[in-house]
Amino acid sequence: MRDLALRLWRLYHTPTGRKMFRYTMVSVISTLVAQFTLFLVYGVGQLASGVVSNVIANAVATVPSYYLNRTWAWGKAGRSHLMKEVVPFWVMSFAGMFLSILTVGGAEHWGQDHHLHHLGLTVLVQGANLFAFGVLWILKFLILNRMFRHPVDAEPELVEV
Repeated sequence: MRDLALRLWRLYHTPTGRKMFRYTMVSVISTLVAQFTLFLVYGVGQLASGVVSNVIANAVATVPSYYLNRTWAWGKAGRSHLMKEVVPFWVMSFAGMFLSILTVGGAEHWGQDHHLHHLGLTVLVQGANLFAFGVLWILKFLILNRMFRHPVDAEPELVEV
């Protein structure tokens, strides 16, 4: 366990490690925003189906996710480039949304077929949403790392601590 902690500490002190940490924190924040919105729209308000509520929740969470990833995780400043940054980010977000639509729709249908109470359906729908975005998490890191890369983003050698 100590060895793992030491390796993580060393990784954090590299540019990629800091990006991974910040990307993870942005993911935590955007996941909390999406889950809270999904809970309000679907669980509490019962304003729409699980799929529609899921789309609303993920659209809401995508806005802070883009800005936090761009500025904090990858350190980009200035205006966003529409075709190199904004469009690819939203395409990835819609791909994630599509996968989550499939998982949430399937989960909601399964829960209704099994006559789950609304609380059970809410837990199932939120779990399906988390699962879908968890699957895409690493792929998005690799794509965002290429998309927001600075021209001089060289990785230095790890220094022994």
